[in-house]
Amino acid sequence: MRDLEIRGAGNILGTKQSGHILAIGFDLYCQLLKQAVSKLKGEKVKAQAGTVLHLDFVAINEAAWTRTPSRSPAFLPTAYVGESQTRIQAYRKLAALGSQDQLDSLRKDWRDRFGPLPDSATNLLILSEIKIAAGSRKIEQVEVRENKLMLSRGGDYVLIGGKFPRLTAPTPDEQLREVLALIRSF
Repeated sequence: MRDLEIRGAGNILGTKQSGHILAIGFDLYCQLLKQAVSKLKGEKVKAQAGTVLHLDFVAINEAAWTRTPSRSPAFLPTAYVGESQTRIQAYRKLAALGSQDQLDSLRKDWRDRFGPLPDSATNLLILSEIKIAAGSRKIEQVEVRENKLMLSRGGDYVLIGGKFPRLTAPTPDEQLREVLALIRSF
């Protein structure tokens, strides 16, 4: 606690973040933190299996998007949710979603509280839709590299006609929607 008083808690969601949260993603960080706290309390911890996303055309924080603005932004910008504690709570709620109905409710809540969604927040919600859709189809990993959509289920890749589906949308934002549509088509 003394160390926190001297150095401060840092900027875990800001553009200067360079620690473990940036490396593993905030939703996974929240899950791991929740599991660790439960374990310390002596509670039974059940591992949460979730879909892992790796999309090479998406920037999941402001710092990455500032460096490569050609990527599709998918985060809550500080201009939209200014207070860091509120932003953390918003990310925590997003990470805990398990259904499309919950996602729709959260989208409505954000509009009511913060106003119209900026593109980056809309894209962040689309990422969650992709996770929910993939999870309901037992897809463990969604990866896009060089416009190839690579989905894995049960340790094997899902192929169409013996090949990985290719993304054809012209912009990163449209590619994000294309990934969602392809996953929903399975």
